[in-house]
Amino acid sequence: MLLQVAFDKPEHLALLPQMKAFADIIEIGTPLLKRLGLSAITTARELCPDVMVLADTKTVDGGQFEADMVFGAGAAFMTVLSCASSATHEAVGKRAAAFGATVIVDTITESGKAELLPLNAVFPESFGYVAVHSPTDARLAGNTSTSHIDAVKKMHDRGFLVSLAGGIGPDTLEAVIAVEPEILVVGSAITESANPKEIARWIRDRLPNPGRGWPWDRR
Repeated sequence: MLLQVAFDKPEHLALLPQMKAFADIIEIGTPLLKRLGLSAITTARELCPDVMVLADTKTVDGGQFEADMVFGAGAAFMTVLSCASSATHEAVGKRAAAFGATVIVDTITESGKAELLPLNAVFPESFGYVAVHSPTDARLAGNTSTSHIDAVKKMHDRGFLVSLAGGIGPDTLEAVIAVEPEILVVGSAITESANPKEIARWIRDRLPNPGRGWPWDRR
């Protein structure tokens, strides 16, 4: 189970030196990517050279162009919306394969639906994971549903690897670990806490099989 720490604000970049000991993936969130552009990716790569970077582009069109930009800047992952056309999926998939990168298909626009993806959904080989998460605005509006956590098993049953995000922190960690997503995404529970390093350490210490392929003690 990999730990992905999501950065959404410029000030979160100041936490990079603290997170490199615990994060397997640093996410440059959509708001941060819009605010700072590719420099946010290159900054994360420079300060955490041993940590993979995900660009949360939520691509819906212009797939080749966006893929070339973020993979060229050093991102190892990018996100593409599940509702994007098959042509966009194919375009991004080809560029990901060329860069040796991985694409995550993001089902955020399908959140809360009984089926997050069509039963006949097929993606390019470079699409490594399905992202299942609760949208931020819905949670801020009072939606406390944990249906995204319950959906992990359904995605596993369909043969998908899963990245799980949305409202994840110390209060929900036990339930999240129980459904065994391959990637666990934590944002504000770490970045907006009074002690981000200790929260990150607390979460990381509780993950099973932490950091596949990574030395555990990188502190």
